[in-house]
Amino acid sequence: MSEHKQDKHQQRQQKIKQQVDQRIEAAQQEKGLVVVITGNGKGKTTSGFGTVARAVGHGQKCAVAQFIKGTWDNGEKNLLEKLGVSFHVMATGFTWETQDKKKDTQAAQQVWQECKKILQDESMDVVLLDEVTYMVTYGYIDLDELIQAIENRPKEQSVILTGRAAHRSLIELADTVSEVRNVKHAFEAGVKARKGIDW
Repeated sequence: MSEHKQDKHQQRQQKIKQQVDQRIEAAQQEKGLVVVITGNGKGKTTSGFGTVARAVGHGQKCAVAQFIKGTWDNGEKNLLEKLGVSFHVMATGFTWETQDKKKDTQAAQQVWQECKKILQDESMDVVLLDEVTYMVTYGYIDLDELIQAIENRPKEQSVILTGRAAHRSLIELADTVSEVRNVKHAFEAGVKARKGIDW
């Protein structure tokens, strides 16, 4: 690289650094966050669990509620339970398999009652409500009740909500929203879900 190009590159990088430093300096508010991970792509649950793993790595106390995939063997659960993460699982699994709205509603409500306790627990740093958006869409959990529980949680507690088609009220409530877009998925080409990658 010529000396002139190197100087230009250094000037650009210095300008970027100054802008980043200013943004870091301006971000002084301390509070627990509400994070929504939604969209039609693969990776919403994986992202939520990645954040839980990160928090555990920092010595934080975490809990996970699983509202859809509860009957599957779960690599994240297998690992994180050993590290002290509490799990609350809707044991009916996929709602399209049970095809029993009453049973699914009862199962969802059982897990939700535990979640409400966790969302009041000041010792809990991070709470993952995995696939909770479906529970709202299907009417198994009341949207207003979910919002109220999140708004009334301890100030330092962070909550992660995952699932497709997050209600606009949850998006408005959130501090951070990520949308996972589906570009290509092996399952659509007839490839079986793979242990360690898909579950």
